[in-house]
Amino acid sequence: MKKLHLNILLLAGGLLLGACSQKAEKAETNVNENAAEQKVEVKEVEGRKNFTDQAVITPLPAIMIATWDANEQPDVMMAAWGGQCGPKHICFNLSAHKTTENIKLKKAFTISFATKDDIVQSDYFGIVSANDVPDKVAKAGFTVTKSPNVDAPIINEYKLTLECRVVTFDENENGGARVVGEIVNMSADESILNEEGKVDLGKLQPVIFDSSNNTYRVVGEKVGDAWGSGKKIQEAEVK
Repeated sequence: MKKLHLNILLLAGGLLLGACSQKAEKAETNVNENAAEQKVEVKEVEGRKNFTDQAVITPLPAIMIATWDANEQPDVMMAAWGGQCGPKHICFNLSAHKTTENIKLKKAFTISFATKDDIVQSDYFGIVSANDVPDKVAKAGFTVTKSPNVDAPIINEYKLTLECRVVTFDENENGGARVVGEIVNMSADESILNEEGKVDLGKLQPVIFDSSNNTYRVVGEKVGDAWGSGKKIQEAEVK
């Protein structure tokens, strides 16, 4: 009887393994079929030039991420692949960097923005790694203050700073990560405020990364009012 039970269990196990194998093969087939279905032949758009190997998303802010390492050595790097993803949240993607390691360690960082006045230093922070030049912040002639709200440095020369704590840190197999941070506090130098006490981008003159030409362009000129300029069409419709 025991031998019969054992044979039944072995048979059931074999059937289960066979079923799982068939499901896995079917799933793999479905994935391959779906991938084949998703492969779309790109056609020419009349009157335009196609760029199938490049995507220009604008604006891309030149984000300056400041962090501490384990010894509270400050680091700053420039990142372009990110932006605001909620009322008080910022999100960006990083590959394997010293900054990535620091954020994972400290669970905090500060964000500033490259401007017209500091583009030389800001670009330097983007091309030199703290792994190679640990004191690169000092070499750029910049100074830091310890943030009173998060475990990260504030770069004094940047006139607008967001103090952030990590909400999610989704690490990938290559050592990079997708980071979402909550903005705990924002501080601004009075020199970039308007008469109403709000941040004036015309005074700050932040730059954006032009991925089409690998250049930086200044932001500042006002061209309309949010939730206001479009009312001209609404008013015309009423008439």
